Amino acid sequence: MRTGDALDAQVEAMATIEAHATWTTERVALLKNGIAAGLSCAQIAREIGVSRNAVIGKANRLGLSRVKSATAGQGRRAGVPNGARTRIAASQRTLRAVWAEPESFAQAPQPSANRCSLFELQQWHCRWPMGDPASENFGFCGCKPAGDLPYCPAHARMAYRPGARVARSLRL
Repeated sequence: MRTGDALDAQVEAMATIEAHATWTTERVALLKNGIAAGLSCAQIAREIGVSRNAVIGKANRLGLSRVKSATAGQGRRAGVPNGARTRIAASQRTLRAVWAEPESFAQAPQPSANRCSLFELQQWHCRWPMGDPASENFGFCGCKPAGDLPYCPAHARMAYRPGARVARSLRL
């Protein structure tokens, strides 16, 4: 094959691609009808014969958008589910109560007073690790946790440090 023949084949291939990739008035009309009908971009792309990204790009350039129902997103916020939000708020209230208590060494649990192993660990035990995990006498604190936190008040005070704003308000 000569160099000229290869060049001619490449030009012909590019012309074929351009013929299929251009947005004709018919394709634009199909795009608009598909969006108005509520079809997904993938469905519109299959119908027109272009990629999904081409449909999305053309719709954006034309200023077209899919109309979403007013009730579909109403009352929902992106991010944390509502149940998790209430747990976070409860945890923050518990932490504020822990931080508000004056710190004393009498509150600090003794290293072996209520220690429990991983197999003995329950919901009502403090989960603060005690000792070296590789040693035989490794365990968890085992004291009663503060509210819905996984740690007792003494360990919660060590695990959760108040932010600068909260710390200032506690000192006042």
